[in-house]
Amino acid sequence: MTMEEINLLERDEFTSALGAIFEDSAWIAERTWRHKPFASLDQLCELMSSEVEAARTEEQLALLRAHPDLGTRVAVSRDSAREQAGAGLDQLTANEYDQFVTLNDKYRAKFGFPFLYAVKGSDKFMILKALEQRLKNAPEEEFREALRQVYRIGRFRLEEKIEG
Repeated sequence: MTMEEINLLERDEFTSALGAIFEDSAWIAERTWRHKPFASLDQLCELMSSEVEAARTEEQLALLRAHPDLGTRVAVSRDSAREQAGAGLDQLTANEYDQFVTLNDKYRAKFGFPFLYAVKGSDKFMILKALEQRLKNAPEEEFREALRQVYRIGRFRLEEKIEG
């Protein structure tokens, strides 16, 4: 789609077209629609992120929890599966898989949501290192970092969906 086409969409069409940009959280697209017309992909991305920032903490937490664990073997959304495969997370050795499971469990127990990392341009080793490092963060610091990663993921998904 082009930005011109995006700007012509009615609320339901817009939400349908962009509702999956933020994992299982179509409310972000629905709330962003009221800001149209959008001058650019940059502005659209910023406005979608601003809607998350303006949301209640409970909504932000639900957004974080909507994401799958990285390196998991359970069914995930098509976008997540493609992104994880691009980083090699679909081809983990048994040892690597066990590391991801153990660290993901520790992370979720400490922070209350899954480890979030915009995997585009990264490999499994970089992701594993980041997971180990971020386990050392304080809860509030990690909550903010997780949201920053969600915004990066959203940006990458918008770039794939919108031409130009």
